[in-house]
Amino acid sequence: MQADKVKLLPDPSGGSIESLVVTFAGVSSNNELSSQYSVRGGSYDENIIYVNGIEVFRPLLIRSGQQEGLSFVNPDLTQEVNFSAGGFEARYGDKMSSVLDITYKKPKEFEGSASASLLGGNVSVGSSIGNFTQVTGFRYKSGRSLLGTMDTDAEYDPRFMDLQTYMTYAFSPKWEATFLGNFATNKYRFVPHSRETTFGTIENSQKFTVWFPNSNENDKFQTLFGALTLAYKPNDNTTLGIQASAFDSQEDERYDIAGEYWLNDGSSDDSALDAGSSALSVGRYQEHARNRLHSNIMNVGHYGSARLLNNTIKWGAQVQMERISDKIVEWEKRDSSGYSLPHTGDGVNLFSNLYSQNKLESTRLSAYVQDAFKFRTKQGLFNVTGGIRGSYWSYNKEFIFSPRVSVGFIPNANQDLTFRLATGLYYQSPFYKELRQVVTDEEGNDIVQLNDQLKSQRSIHFIAGGDYTFRAVDRNFKVTAELYYKKLDNLIPYTVDNVKIRYYGENCAKGYAAGLDVKFFGEFVPGTDSWISFSLMKSEQTIRETTKAPLPNSPGYNIGLFFQDYFPGYKRVQLNLKGVLSGGLPVTIPNKGYEDGYFRTPAYKRVDMGISYQLIEEDDLIRNRGFFRYLKNAWLGLDVFNLFDMKNVNSYYWITRSDNNQFAVPNYLTGRQINVRLLIDF
Repeated sequence: MQADKVKLLPDPSGGSIESLVVTFAGVSSNNELSSQYSVRGGSYDENIIYVNGIEVFRPLLIRSGQQEGLSFVNPDLTQEVNFSAGGFEARYGDKMSSVLDITYKKPKEFEGSASASLLGGNVSVGSSIGNFTQVTGFRYKSGRSLLGTMDTDAEYDPRFMDLQTYMTYAFSPKWEATFLGNFATNKYRFVPHSRETTFGTIENSQKFTVWFPNSNENDKFQTLFGALTLAYKPNDNTTLGIQASAFDSQEDERYDIAGEYWLNDGSSDDSALDAGSSALSVGRYQEHARNRLHSNIMNVGHYGSARLLNNTIKWGAQVQMERISDKIVEWEKRDSSGYSLPHTGDGVNLFSNLYSQNKLESTRLSAYVQDAFKFRTKQGLFNVTGGIRGSYWSYNKEFIFSPRVSVGFIPNANQDLTFRLATGLYYQSPFYKELRQVVTDEEGNDIVQLNDQLKSQRSIHFIAGGDYTFRAVDRNFKVTAELYYKKLDNLIPYTVDNVKIRYYGENCAKGYAAGLDVKFFGEFVPGTDSWISFSLMKSEQTIRETTKAPLPNSPGYNIGLFFQDYFPGYKRVQLNLKGVLSGGLPVTIPNKGYEDGYFRTPAYKRVDMGISYQLIEEDDLIRNRGFFRYLKNAWLGLDVFNLFDMKNVNSYYWITRSDNNQFAVPNYLTGRQINVRLLIDF
């Protein structure tokens, strides 16, 4: 995928590569406020992202899309995007689901762009002077207007900024140094006043009303990232390099939310509510958190490649050191109808609490080697890539080995066809979040401990697919289809609330995911690229040999659409349309697992539309005058987010009455929103 497709894309996240990835076959997302995505039933933690061959990381404490801010990948700096939904090569790291491989630009001349909208703005500058190139971008995002379309009446003050640069310097034709740097800060301030949510059916409508006295939330996430690469090319067929990178994240989450709520018959009037005659539940709650996490990840490694006849051999090795300190203090108090919950008759109890004070210091070693070669027979051209990857983690003292192989075939009888087979053993070594295991002490407090016996999750991929390229009505089209089956074991089950993942902290599940992904790509309109993707999936996990449930991120079906159009004979006016329809996801009761049952959210349905008018293009005569001579292009755009104002749900607020009956109140995502933006290339 070429990154320039993102420029005019209507995107409530402020313009991200991931917002286009979610329209790919096998990829799903159910939250427009987040850049997180799921691939073939896996969690976002199972996806790996590389920028110019360097793995990038993200904060760990984020629990909602409102807090998340900007994706690491800056589209203005991006040259090319490659994505694999499974069966990927051994050179890619130890993840079970997918790879997003980003290549940043190396400008050949001065270039730049700037944009501004109701959601924020960004500016980027690239240049090439002698043997030195650089591309630098600054982004600012404020989602205040977008969050204002949600059910909660509040003072929203989300501010997200990042500064990113990619520099290269060629000492000689054989030696080159590159540097990738990033500084990002996310600040989220939230002062709620009231909330009113109506849900249910016409026959059984219910209304949830909350008043928030003296409530607030203040979160801050700050990250620093730097990577230095030195590459040596002794000849045209060989490349050798060393890489070193460091990632540092300071995360602080602080909130005190107190609410008084009523749940009543949605058809009743306010007088009935005041009298309490139709109240299904009345209560109060208070949520408190003081959470801090500091993570520091450093690594150094070597990589290389060599071409020998029809073979391309690649290899690499890396040492990674991790230091993480975590302090969690969370508790929640609730009362319903004057009774403290849980109501035991023995005093006042907390509804839930969670405490943690842990430190982790560990070292990971990893290495890989792979070979890609081609050969031709009477039947056609074969492309084979095979390799093996191994790693060791000092914390759980585990060695893992991951063989992977893929075969591509282009028949001589019809070179518009391509067939693919891929299989491999994909391990995912635990990171800090997976290690956290909640245990209850004698006083009923939930304490987070780290499980040093936790082992890597394993997925065996079996993939068969193909492409068919053809021309119709003098335009190019391509159909891609893949069947896949993933055998999963040693799983660490988890539950999802908004974007927060809470793991069981133990290897106690096994399962599978199987499905079909189809993508139809081509010039639906002459001179433009559009596509529609369709996915069907079936998944199941068995927890502790007794409980069967779908994988938490398995929607069952998913349809993604990206469509470009323009007025016939007048390309200055362009339309960009993005649509997603995804099946509901399984939901569990908070602080409970699938053993206590689950249900599915409604389907996620969303269409975003953008109309752009090109104010200035390269051939315009106005570019010969004054300031305009420095401009290449200028676009004025109008976006309509959530065009049909569909109410989507990705989490619930749970009400517990004094008799322990529970109600799930949907937390609706954003409604229809208008955005105006200006984009300039210079």
